[in-house]
Amino acid sequence: MDLILCHTTADFDALGAAVGLTRLLSGSKIVLPGGSHPTVRDFLALHRDEYSLIERRSVNLEKIRSLTVVDTQQRDRLGKAAEWLDLPSVREIIVYDHHLGQESDIPATRSHIDSVGATTTLIVEQLQQQEISLTPAEATAMALGIHVDTGSLTYDQSTVRDALALAWLMEQGASLSVISTYRDPGLSPQLQQLLTKSLERLEDFCLHGYKVAWVTLKTDSFVPGLSSLASELVELTEIDALLLANEYSLGEEDSRLTIIGRSQIPKMNLNLLFQLLGGGGHSQAASLNLRGVDSQAILKQLLDGIKAQIPHPLTARDLMSSPVRTILPETTIAEAQRILLRYGHSGLFVVDTQGQLVGIISRRDIDIALHHGFSHAPVKGYMTKNLKTITQNTTLPQIESIMVTYDIGRLPVLENEQLMGIVTRTDVLRELHQERDEDEEGQKFKIQNDPHGVTNAALKKFKIPLSTELQNRLAPQLWQLLTTASQEAEKRSWHLYLVGGAVRDLLLTEAVAGTLMIKDIDLVVDGFHKSADVGAGVELAKALQQLYPMARLEIHGAFQTAALLWHKDPELDSLWVDIATARTEFYPYPAANPEVEASSIRQDLYRRDFTINALALRLTSPRTGELLDFFGGLLDLQAQQIRVLHANSFIEDPTRIFRGVRFAVRFGFQIEPQTEEFIRYAINSGVYDRTAQENSRTPALQTRLKTELKHILEAPYWKSALQLLDNLGALQCIHPTLKLDAELVRQLRLLERCLRRFDPQPTLIHWEMRLEALIAHLAPQYRAKVAKNLQLQEDGIKRLQNLASAQAEVMESLPKCQSPSQVMQLLRQYDLPILILIAVQSPRSLRHQIWEYLTVWANVQPLLNGNDLKKLGYKPGPQYRQILDDMLAATLDGVIKDHREAEEFLAKHYPH
Repeated sequence: MDLILCHTTADFDALGAAVGLTRLLSGSKIVLPGGSHPTVRDFLALHRDEYSLIERRSVNLEKIRSLTVVDTQQRDRLGKAAEWLDLPSVREIIVYDHHLGQESDIPATRSHIDSVGATTTLIVEQLQQQEISLTPAEATAMALGIHVDTGSLTYDQSTVRDALALAWLMEQGASLSVISTYRDPGLSPQLQQLLTKSLERLEDFCLHGYKVAWVTLKTDSFVPGLSSLASELVELTEIDALLLANEYSLGEEDSRLTIIGRSQIPKMNLNLLFQLLGGGGHSQAASLNLRGVDSQAILKQLLDGIKAQIPHPLTARDLMSSPVRTILPETTIAEAQRILLRYGHSGLFVVDTQGQLVGIISRRDIDIALHHGFSHAPVKGYMTKNLKTITQNTTLPQIESIMVTYDIGRLPVLENEQLMGIVTRTDVLRELHQERDEDEEGQKFKIQNDPHGVTNAALKKFKIPLSTELQNRLAPQLWQLLTTASQEAEKRSWHLYLVGGAVRDLLLTEAVAGTLMIKDIDLVVDGFHKSADVGAGVELAKALQQLYPMARLEIHGAFQTAALLWHKDPELDSLWVDIATARTEFYPYPAANPEVEASSIRQDLYRRDFTINALALRLTSPRTGELLDFFGGLLDLQAQQIRVLHANSFIEDPTRIFRGVRFAVRFGFQIEPQTEEFIRYAINSGVYDRTAQENSRTPALQTRLKTELKHILEAPYWKSALQLLDNLGALQCIHPTLKLDAELVRQLRLLERCLRRFDPQPTLIHWEMRLEALIAHLAPQYRAKVAKNLQLQEDGIKRLQNLASAQAEVMESLPKCQSPSQVMQLLRQYDLPILILIAVQSPRSLRHQIWEYLTVWANVQPLLNGNDLKKLGYKPGPQYRQILDDMLAATLDGVIKDHREAEEFLAKHYPH
């Protein structure tokens, strides 16, 4: 006998899933071990005979072969049928559920658990895969399961999969009239009476703008349908979260407590809260049942948990950008336009000599003044003086109201009459339209309007973990370091963020808890308006070094950034931690080093290369673990694409092309089409050549380019990266004539064979050899210049400078060599790197001779050494070298084969 078990007080989702399983598991029967929800009971009163239902008492326990449990993972929700799980005759136990993150105590042999709105959806998908059709009655029961558990697709846990499942059930003939009757049947007379009592006894409090209510009802016995009563209360009172408690007696000395929870507060997770007490459910709807407990103590514990989960309201302090670019009233219109162009702003605030705000001038105001020929006029004649201002504590709804009421696109943030920051309409819209929420496992995001042209069908499943999950992905000692750093920042009223590649890698990594040890970490201090200055990164680094004395402190750069370095530390191994104050940057000309200024975390992320690297994880309270994504980086991670932040990015810094290619190949991502267009435009524009001719220093085409080439050429995927760089035309950044043609591909393949054969325990730096091979493919007159431009090591520059003459000599002389000793005499004057470079560019016959020299002849030694000569009576002196060289040549040529012949050769050619 194959049985399908629903949980006690079965709802429509449990029933619908069970009905579908009877078609998947032919001959199976449904058991409701602990009754059903009142609405389900009413439905079955009319439709029971259409489904394979049997009573629990009619089950022959000895004949049970398999058990399939639906819509739960907890034994205690199966009532007395939980005992069947331990029967020796049960060979298979299968679980179907959609409640993620729960610890199951059912000994399942197979589990089907996924993040959908209803368990029934999982069954529908399997029916579709096996092309099994349904009767209208079966389709109706299953459609009711999805409708009720997803609120007809309006609850946050609803997914596209639920909608597709419903559509298929409609095709199978699900009755809409029956669904409308039972989906929202209204309250029974008993529940209507309890609704009146609840409204009279309801208690509430407000926190951070959210209203939380609770009520305790005492009844003589269990009341079915309390979840419907809870939903009605929420709808009638417009509260944001509700706890509905019901106490009833099980006897003279025993009692039971049922609590229903409902929430509409963003980021709240009732499932996690109720699980601590043995209950569970969804993030916005959960329940629990307890016996013999103090109801008020339990209710207080849940209310305290709700308070802890209520998010702090966003304020201007969280939204604003700082510092704000300001000008004096006497600044000319022309100078104001130059500042707007440099920083990409759409307006500038005007302050007096005391720093007090006196007005604002927009780009439109400046454009009009310029149109009328007033470029030398002061801005005070064109600025707007009547300004609406806010404080750092102004909340997001208040900011939105001011912007809508007065049609204002930017609001200055003042403190003690001083300008502290700015909140723009874009800042507000970004927060209002952010499509993230939380499910049982963590956060996930939905795509309603993808600005990058990526369809939902093309997107892979990607979940944003909670901060606790990110913590579990890191080695504990590394997390402790970050925690210590955040505590030091909080002491100084600063915010600290983990930024860039470390955040990206944490999101992409599916590592076992505590195993990920990131080697390179970037931290950013954001606290300009809280007394932090350009030296904040240095100050924080110094404080950390006091706590980690094994770390070496380096302070570098005109901007006063700092780094802490550990080398083979017993806990942190080799770790590099960069710490800087949030900053913005401006490139004075293409390929230059940027000029940087103190700024906010938002602007700091905007200056970065690609969206997937412009992510930040907040390490300091009160919003610890918050993930900052201002530019769609999470969408691009999900779409597996590399997208640049702004159109001029590659013109300003060509090394970003190489980084983009490196990330694309490393992660298996695609370069987003418009980003590829920007790359090709920058390369084909000739801007790099013009810049190099006009400026003596172009670091992005010199030292920084070499660094990117190092990262690529020492990676296992370097061949694929070079191919993509060539497809984009980016190798022109090294030299305009460099192309990855068939000959260069052949040479690089030969180079790898040589390195494996002649340098297996690397004594050479292999990535440098690959770079030298690329440069060696250029015409001889360009090689040394390119090597110097990339600031290769002196011996590498010299090698490339002399390569042409050395190669000419070898190619001319080597074919003339008649014996191994002559080959030895010719090639021994060159070191291994230059012989490898010569070999990969030589014809097969010459390459064979070089190969034989390196593998055989270079390893041959004279049969007699200096000690032997001394024993034979030869006095030490300069002649030793000549003697040994002649003996080596004779050995190579086969004249000498053993010690006896060696002594005879010695006596003949060098008699005493």
